[in-house]
Amino acid sequence: MITKITNIGSVVTWSVADQKVVEMSGVELLIDDGKIRAIAPQVTGAEEEINVDGCLITPGFIDPHTHPVFLNGRANEFEMRVSGKTYAEIAREGGGIIASIQDVRSSSEETLFEKSLRRLDNFLFHGTTTIEAKSGYGLDLENELKMLRVIKRLNEESPLDVIATFLGAHAFPPEFKDDHSGYVDLICSEMIPAVAEANLARYCDVFCEKGYFTVKDSRRILQTALDHRLLPRLHADEFEDSGAAELAAELGAVSADHLMAVGEDGMQAMAEAGVMATLLPGTTLFLGKTQYAPGRKLIEKGIEVALATDFNPGSSTLTNLPIVMSLATLYCGLTVEEAFKAVTYNAAKALGLESVVGAVKENYQADLIFWDIHSITEIPYWLGSDRILSVMKKGELIES
Repeated sequence: MITKITNIGSVVTWSVADQKVVEMSGVELLIDDGKIRAIAPQVTGAEEEINVDGCLITPGFIDPHTHPVFLNGRANEFEMRVSGKTYAEIAREGGGIIASIQDVRSSSEETLFEKSLRRLDNFLFHGTTTIEAKSGYGLDLENELKMLRVIKRLNEESPLDVIATFLGAHAFPPEFKDDHSGYVDLICSEMIPAVAEANLARYCDVFCEKGYFTVKDSRRILQTALDHRLLPRLHADEFEDSGAAELAAELGAVSADHLMAVGEDGMQAMAEAGVMATLLPGTTLFLGKTQYAPGRKLIEKGIEVALATDFNPGSSTLTNLPIVMSLATLYCGLTVEEAFKAVTYNAAKALGLESVVGAVKENYQADLIFWDIHSITEIPYWLGSDRILSVMKKGELIES
């Protein structure tokens, strides 16, 4: 069905040609085969018309860092944290990632899929049309592959585009608690080759942090991933400056994520290597911390910044990128336009999809948000109260 969208208030998008956020008024959109075929004062050749009654249109939002495949939430840990325990203390007592590992290992693939599928509706409700999704709660060959098969099925059966990342190096499973090198061996010798052979992931991620995977471990894992044509990305410098940002630069990682504790050397290395910085201010908020990633400084260094929710059961239950935009402008030093670019074009770039999604442009996918607002400044302004009227994915309006 060829569709034209009429009576548009304005279209706001990042423009690669102009290198800025642009607003187009007095235009109509022609949608065919899930793509934007024309943007003009008047389009022709449509079989149906959607009158949007003066609303503002933006690209669908892209969330380049999520962990949506898990069995149960961990609200009990939230209660423990607000009672005074730290995230690290809870992990040492068998909570945290280890609790989710036990759940995933005990779950059938079908149950895991059904629970995860229901969660994806929350992303769509808040305007997100593409997400990256990580494994990392299986931490053995069988269950990491199970998670990645679930992610593949989510991509096939959900309206969302779901891009898979292998995160076997999320933590050390209980059976390798005292044999970290043995688990790194397992990741490199068995898990990465199996994931690559089954074509279940585009990326490989590592939680490079004190108490998790060292820079040396992370380098070995990500180099193995590169050898198997999996592209590297990192959880980097979340709690302290560990040298992870420098490693991301060394390996040419697509993105280094978190970065609350990134140092000057790490930022300089990322800038020189062109590594994207993906900031997750919702995690800082949810963990009750006050040290947000230095977004302003990263941008001033010449580093492109994307934003993501880090949706997961333990440290960020956000699926709402408008709230993340609010946090980024309030606490990370981004302007509204920078935050908007960070959830559209730059977020697409963090997933290698910037020629497909992340902008309202001819021949781009027709992933659109229809807003009851007059300016994108209102997106972070209406904190927690989205002014989204409807969402379109590949030219189809999504039922709310």
